Amino acid sequence: MEPIRKAALVKATIVEIGRAGSLDVTVSQIAKRAGMSSALAHHYFGAKEDMFLAAMRHILSLYGAEVRGALAAAGEGPEARLHAIVRASFSPGNFRREAVGAWLNFYVLAQTVPEARRLLAVYQRRLRSNLLACLRPLVAGRAETVAASLGALIDGVYLREALKEGQPDSAAAVAAVVDFVAAELGKTQTK
Repeated sequence: MEPIRKAALVKATIVEIGRAGSLDVTVSQIAKRAGMSSALAHHYFGAKEDMFLAAMRHILSLYGAEVRGALAAAGEGPEARLHAIVRASFSPGNFRREAVGAWLNFYVLAQTVPEARRLLAVYQRRLRSNLLACLRPLVAGRAETVAASLGALIDGVYLREALKEGQPDSAAAVAAVVDFVAAELGKTQTK
């Protein structure tokens, strides 16, 4: 029962943070949404912060699985794989209200909570590593610089799309980043 209850609490944490738009939710609210008592929630996770970190691990694992799936389905070649990473970063699942709320609060929490900072660093290293694997054959010596810029652009475009009025536009986000990639590849080809 423990894994099922923990999974229910993780999902409830994501929903409640998305609903509130902040970490200003109680363990009682999370437990109620999961259909269990606050005492049981505390038994499984301890503090609310631990529940949120478990929720972010879950979101990061879903994102990782989405990237791996996109890479597996990508055509041959580094440029196709690069585009697959970009598309996965802006998939509609990443723009669900709950996921947006969790990501935004995750960035805030990472400023003060070492474990959140560590998880954010893991996400950033994996993104960088995936981007570098695609970029090295395409831009050679500029791969590090382009990967850093592209990682920042992916995060920045995500934040802008997530925070704008109305629904986020996955296609527009992908197009903006793909345009940057095309420009960077064009710079390499003209040198």
